[in-house]
Amino acid sequence: MEKKQNDKFSDYTNYTNREYSWLLFNYRILNEAKDKSNPLFERMKFLSITASNLDEFFMVRIASLIDLVQADVKKKDIAGLTPKAQLELIMPETREMISSQYNTLNRSILPALENSGLRLVKHYEELSAKQAEYVDKYFEREVYPVLTPMAVDSSRPFPLISNKSLNIGALIKDKKKDVVDIATVQVPSVLPRIVALPSETEGREIILLEEIIEKNLGKLFLNYEIVCAHPYRIMRNADLDIDEDDASDLLKEMEKQIKKRAWGEVIKLEVEDDMDKRLLKELKKQLKVENEVIYRINGPLDLTFLMKAYGLEGFDNLKSKKYVPQPVPGINLEENIFEQIKRKDILLHHPYYEFTPVVEFIRQAALDPDVLAIKQTLYRVSGNSPIVAALALAADKGKQVTVLVELKARFDEENNINWAKKLEKAGCHVIYGLVGLKTHSKIALVVRREEDGIKRYVHLGTGNYNDITAKLYTDMGLLTASDSIGEDATAVFNMLSGYSEPPVWNKLMVAPIWMKDKFVRLINREADNARQGKEAKIIAKMNSLCDPVIIKALYEASEAGVKIDLIVRGICCLKTGIKGVSENITVRSLVGSFLEHSRIFYFYNDGFEDVYMGSADWMPRNLDKRVEITFPVEDAEIKAEVIDILMTQLADTLKAHIMQPDGSYDKLDLRGREKLEAQQYFCKQAISGAKTEKKETSRVFIPKTAE
Repeated sequence: MEKKQNDKFSDYTNYTNREYSWLLFNYRILNEAKDKSNPLFERMKFLSITASNLDEFFMVRIASLIDLVQADVKKKDIAGLTPKAQLELIMPETREMISSQYNTLNRSILPALENSGLRLVKHYEELSAKQAEYVDKYFEREVYPVLTPMAVDSSRPFPLISNKSLNIGALIKDKKKDVVDIATVQVPSVLPRIVALPSETEGREIILLEEIIEKNLGKLFLNYEIVCAHPYRIMRNADLDIDEDDASDLLKEMEKQIKKRAWGEVIKLEVEDDMDKRLLKELKKQLKVENEVIYRINGPLDLTFLMKAYGLEGFDNLKSKKYVPQPVPGINLEENIFEQIKRKDILLHHPYYEFTPVVEFIRQAALDPDVLAIKQTLYRVSGNSPIVAALALAADKGKQVTVLVELKARFDEENNINWAKKLEKAGCHVIYGLVGLKTHSKIALVVRREEDGIKRYVHLGTGNYNDITAKLYTDMGLLTASDSIGEDATAVFNMLSGYSEPPVWNKLMVAPIWMKDKFVRLINREADNARQGKEAKIIAKMNSLCDPVIIKALYEASEAGVKIDLIVRGICCLKTGIKGVSENITVRSLVGSFLEHSRIFYFYNDGFEDVYMGSADWMPRNLDKRVEITFPVEDAEIKAEVIDILMTQLADTLKAHIMQPDGSYDKLDLRGREKLEAQQYFCKQAISGAKTEKKETSRVFIPKTAE
């Protein structure tokens, strides 16, 4: 029997569907691509990001809804929609978004690029004689040897087309038998998709690889006439189906499932809008798809090629100036890092300040003869990770090294499997987390023998141990020698490796054990203070907000008079401005040069001001199905700095998109307002601070006894 929504705080109409909210987020990125106040190449990059995001949305979110519909699941979401109703809501929106993407490309970005000296040659026929000769030679020399033409007839079945691959479909006619067959060629991802042309003008010209292959298909199918040829691309269901209880070896099971992902059900077929009807009919038949999953595209398929175009040299004037992370104030990399942490907690704010201290924390631990053990969680790491290298070095030097590698980090599974194997070979103890839960927490523990006994040093963060994304994502971190946090850190790793949950926690909030309950209590405390006539305030920054229990608590606090300011980058199922429900709540989303990724939570607490940071968003998956850690910020100076960061983001007038009562987002009217872009403010602040300190960062500390 359907559960009634009895009170106004639980009314379905007071919530936004999660998937629709995500589409609104991608529109905010698309708006940055449209915004002519952004440098042209930055606009191109934003457009590429919307395409990459939408691919993942199809492969994961839409795919999972299709699975639910096929399983005849009728359960309603937070907004009262069944899976079928959700698909009916979002599928027309995805088509509208794709149309808007290509309108932005064709009507705005490509003409602006051409005016700025970079022209994309859309069709082979537009090439000059000299360029055509160059392209044909390039095809024969570089491309032809890599291609595998696949003709389809009674003896050769249609090949399996891999997920997200770009292909060229063709109808070919046997000149002798007068028979028309379908053929397909994969555009090789190992070759550059953008090919520079010899230009006969002052500007530069480029052409896409698929255009070159399409016009040279006759060289692949000799004795055949090419009736027609067009690019196409498919998207498959990429959700992994893993029964961890039945998997005797999770590593092997993950490897098996990753291979299956490439051949999941086709949920989207992208084709050129002028594709020959006969070819489209054949593709539908071979791929077993219906019209509702076919998307006709007015332009090049897969706009992620724009990110490659962004990397073209010689257009610095069309890009934002590249920011170089600054040395962290208060850290001298020529000194022992543990002595510095013992003196005072150290705040890290990436990418404004360097990620180097985090790497150095693990590197020095590996070299330091007084360090007995290192324990760390890894969720997503870079391809050539200095963190992993330091952990392997530590194991090689005989230290106890325990690493939790989360194999279920979506789309990083294969990378993480490789790291897990390398760490095991190096002598590390590698564990893969808890059954049924992803370990998403960001924590590193170093155990060191000192004169007065064993001392524990901890790094806690809001983002991954990834030195590459640390230059692109905004994240916070804390290096501390707090005894109580050190005890909690030990308890976390004992829980992960031995399933032993401690009876109490000193400082850390850990999900899925009690984090949600603690957050609800903190929200309710502000509500109680407001009812007593006291000042009450909540500021919360996160990636996504869709947990119904948390949202209901926020609604109740708002009605009680609590001033609530939310900074939510992506999905937000809460609505603002509902009379008697959310009149005291504001929601803003910041979309800038860096991806906003930090999670920070502020509670006024009658003037005592509690501040927490951590790895968890306010989502059911984070609070109920993941191992997450949120930690308090207790050092007075650091707390003031974190609060200042929040206040600066709330003051952003240039990159903030403000949620309206109807759920849409608008940028602020700048008339009469001071212009402030929070990310640029933090960049300037970091550069100014670095100049003041005049630190030298080229050398690093090497313990004397480790040489």
